[in-house]
Amino acid sequence: MQPSERSRLVERGRRVLELEAGALAHSARTLSDSFAVAVELLAQARGRVIVSGVGKSGLIARKIAATLTSTGTPASFIHPVDSLHGDLGMAGPNDVAILLSKSGASEDLFGLVGQLGRLGVPIIAITGESDSPLGRAATVRLDGGVDEEACAETLAPTTSTTVALAIGDALAVTLLEVKGFTREDFAALHPGGSLGRTLLLRVADVMVTKDLPVLAGDRPMRECVVLLAERRGTVAVVNGGGTLAGVVTAGDLTRLMEKTDKFLDVKVSDVMTRSPKTVAPAELAGSAVRLMEKHGIMALPVLDGQQKIVGMVHLHDLMKAGAA
Repeated sequence: MQPSERSRLVERGRRVLELEAGALAHSARTLSDSFAVAVELLAQARGRVIVSGVGKSGLIARKIAATLTSTGTPASFIHPVDSLHGDLGMAGPNDVAILLSKSGASEDLFGLVGQLGRLGVPIIAITGESDSPLGRAATVRLDGGVDEEACAETLAPTTSTTVALAIGDALAVTLLEVKGFTREDFAALHPGGSLGRTLLLRVADVMVTKDLPVLAGDRPMRECVVLLAERRGTVAVVNGGGTLAGVVTAGDLTRLMEKTDKFLDVKVSDVMTRSPKTVAPAELAGSAVRLMEKHGIMALPVLDGQQKIVGMVHLHDLMKAGAA
């Protein structure tokens, strides 16, 4: 393929992305109070969210249902045809429905719309046509209209499905904030894989608690050197009450050795960093990783509520445990 032809292909791809980005920007600018009404309906529902659509809209509906479910709002996709052959048995008056249709006139949706109406289920419609059967039947309509599909020749849903998907994401994210859905709640629904480990793993699960490298501040550096070598390059310094006073690292030892060759008799308190970064056992392990990476630290003292050291957590152990 000639470079000129490749350039034309890139330009065509860029045009699609620009069209869809423009449609999303327009949707953001024109978002109205109907969006707030839709969020309120979803937040107040005591049952589940029924999500449905036909064809490409159906595929988007499936993704919206999955996003809602994973962020704390139980949702189920129902195919509009299957809903008339038993699947609607899962729906009840405590539910809310989200129905997607670009035209709002898909005949396959009409039966489902009617059944939902008879059950008293509020309908949130994402459609490009307000004056359509779906638009008129809906409790609230969210504007999914676009000026142009990216595939102008066939009018295949492209820009419109991108907008519908983004509106679904906006509903889900706004709803989780309204509900106070936390990272911990999200982790509880995603216990498997790296995501679950990142959100569930605590410092207490990874920290070292036995044979901690601890010295009093009046001890000589010759004792500290041994601990630095044996205990992975960081020593915690405690005062007479047992609370943390500072830390000495391998880097501190290197800088001391550059200043004097009589470093072995120097008191630990004269070398230590007096305001070290620390973590608590209940903190997320991922937060500890970010703190260590930000400040170039390889290990952190773990302190209890009385500022006494109860462990040491090392970056290598955190990374090995999947905390990042």
